[in-house]
Amino acid sequence: MDLSQWQSDDAIKRCLEARRIAVVGLSSNPARPSFGVGKYLLHAGYQIVPVNPKEDEILGLTCYPDLESIPGKIDLVDVFRQSDAVLSIAESAIAIGAKGLWLQLGVYHLRALALAQSAGLTCVADKCTKVEHRILSLQGWSR
Repeated sequence: MDLSQWQSDDAIKRCLEARRIAVVGLSSNPARPSFGVGKYLLHAGYQIVPVNPKEDEILGLTCYPDLESIPGKIDLVDVFRQSDAVLSIAESAIAIGAKGLWLQLGVYHLRALALAQSAGLTCVADKCTKVEHRILSLQGWSR
């Protein structure tokens, strides 16, 4: 499967220019990748909004059950969920007016990506926000 159209340097940079990131599937378990990435992004200066219906608070932040419950604008939706859950998340990202949809390592859904892209969202798939931010930072990039 060729995901290269959703892995361009330009798309990665545009997504990482976000200020407010909803992290869907953020876990309160420090052993989970989502926790480490969420903590990293928070310390990198992003405003993180945890989205997990099983949690009330993560990283000291109010957790929301879904994207539609979040007050205010979301720039980027960062997804830590199984690929089969992505279509409904993409639909919600479109509905709330997000500017970007980022699917973490191992996560992809071609129909969801095409839908989000056709609605004007910048999309990245099968990449890690933490890793990509670190690479760009080492190259002297700043948002």
